[in-house]
Order: sequence, then structure tokens, then C-alpha cells
Amino acid sequence: MKLTQHTVRLVLAEPLRISRSTMTARDAVWLTVEHDGADGHGEAVTSHFYGLDTPTLQRLAARTGERLARFADPETALHALRAGELDAPGTPAAMTAATESALLDLVGKRTATPVHRILGAAVAPRTATARTISLTSPGTAAAQARSLAGAGFSVIKIKAGDRDHETDLDRVRAVRAAAPAARLLLDPNGAWSESRARTLLPRFAELGVEAVEQPLTPGDPEALARLAARSPVPVIADEDAVTYEDARRLAGRVHGINVKLAKCGGVHAALRIAALIEGSGTDLMLGCLTASTLSIAPAVHIGDRARWTDLDGHLLLADDPWTGIGGSDGFVAAAERPGLGVRPRAESRIRSAAS
Repeated sequence: MKLTQHTVRLVLAEPLRISRSTMTARDAVWLTVEHDGADGHGEAVTSHFYGLDTPTLQRLAARTGERLARFADPETALHALRAGELDAPGTPAAMTAATESALLDLVGKRTATPVHRILGAAVAPRTATARTISLTSPGTAAAQARSLAGAGFSVIKIKAGDRDHETDLDRVRAVRAAAPAARLLLDPNGAWSESRARTLLPRFAELGVEAVEQPLTPGDPEALARLAARSPVPVIADEDAVTYEDARRLAGRVHGINVKLAKCGGVHAALRIAALIEGSGTDLMLGCLTASTLSIAPAVHIGDRARWTDLDGHLLLADDPWTGIGGSDGFVAAAERPGLGVRPRAESRIRSAAS
């Protein structure tokens, strides 16, 4: 098998402002694994939060290619990856997820099987996805919410964590008024102290917020569990639930865990977490980083396992270079085509990133 890589720049349609940063673009490294005339694709994106810059991802991709070359076929390599025998020690979860994506795509194409069938689902998942509204003015948030509701979105995620918490409340009020039938999720990205969260969450509950992601600064999962035990709004762990062991510690103690393939290591790791928390009182949320359709697609193939689905990363781009999962009508859907079911968008104006 042969692995090649290609680095591109993904530009957002508009800046995404959250409590800790503002993002306008990020780099993506595409992995292509070739074998016997077929190829499979995966994507890893840069992340300041997870310490992944472009040179690091490129170096990791090259190292992964060297290790993949030792395997006779993608089926054997995929088995080895899931057994922890393919990646070099210390390989970040994002690269593991991208490698698994490429191998799943390739195996699916070689057997004419969609990825969701490889993973045990008889029917292609189709699920409503949340759409994110960033830290913006209440008036702008209302206009965006009205447009999203008109397009078919039934779930809207509102970023919070403004220095003035009244602005956060005004933003949610504005969205609620503009999209009264929408389910509302709130995401402060760890901006609040425990005392502030205890003060604010009852007020957000009155506005009909369905759940809140990672309200507290990450690093103290015990505090998050304490908050969840008394919160009038279901609490979902995100940055405090990265690994399987993180999920094990919080299972039954928070209302949800946001599983992102790029932070846990791919669909196999995500399904292990889903099995772990099943029946514990902690529900699964499927999330993502801002990335192209190629990166989001593997999670779409397990979308039917989640209570909350937040797979809109590709919808935030000015020019998504891949297509195949939809989303513009509020729903993402896995294809019945072999592999991931995605393909390059012919008219994409994507450009290579500087090495």
C-alpha cells in the first residue's frame, strides 16, 4: 500500500468566534491510501487547542505512510490500527482518525460496501444536525437563526462565553424569538467558573435551552460532574471527555459526552465510548471540528447512535472541496455508495496551503 498526502487551506465563510478564539481558516492534510488500483481518503485538520500545526500533521502523515507500507492490504492494516498496532507511540488521535477514515473508505470501495454497513448499520443514517451561531450580536444571531429555520434546521447551537453574560442571554433570547420551534444547544467552550454557571444555567433553562456543552474551564471533571448533578439544564462534557478513560470517569455523572472523531481517534474509538456509556444515564453527542465533508463523513455513518448530532463543520466553509453528506437542509446523511460515499467537488476553488 502507498500513502500520499496533500495539504490545503480551508477558509471559513465568516469568522467563527468562540469564547477563547476567533478562527477564519485552518489547514487540512488529506491522506490517500492506494492499493490494487483503488484509493481511500481521510482528513486531519490543524488545531491550536490540540497542538496540531501543519508541519506536525505533515510529519505524522509521512510516518503513517511508512508504517502502512508494511501491510499487505487495507483490511489487515485496519485491523492492526484498531488493535493499536499500526500507529507509532504518541500518534495524536486526529491522525489515527484520518488514517482509519482512509482505510475504511478503501475497504468499502474494494468490497462495494458503504462504511455504515461495515460498521453494522443496515440502513444509511440520516440525522438532523445542529448549526452553529458564533459569538455575535443578538441582532445578527436572530437573522441567522431565522434563515436557518427557514432552510430546515431544527437544532441550533449558540456559542456563549461573552465577557458580558447578559449579552449571552440576549443572544439566546433573540434566537429563541427568531426560531421558536428550534431545539437550542448552548456552548460556552469552557468559559465559566462553577459559581457563574450555577447562576446562569437557571436563566438559560427558562429560555428553553435543551443542553449546555462544557460550561466550565476544562481540567476539573469533578467540578463538571458536581455542576451536572444540580443543573436545571443537561450538561454535556466536551473538552473534559477526550479519551475512553475520560468517558469512563464521567459516565453516569454528566448528561452527555460530545465525541469528536478527531479527539478520540476515529469511529472505532467513538463506538467504544458509545458502548461504554449506554444505559449509564449519559447520552452520546457526535461533534466535529470545522473541516471539510471528507472529515465529517465518517461520523455521519454512525449518526444514528447519537442523541445530539453536531456535524456542521463543512457547512461553515466558504468552499467545501468535497461533497456527499448534504447538510444545507438541516440533515446530514450517509450515502449508499461504497466506502465513505464522498467525492471531490469538481468546481471547488480550494488552494494548496503553503508548506
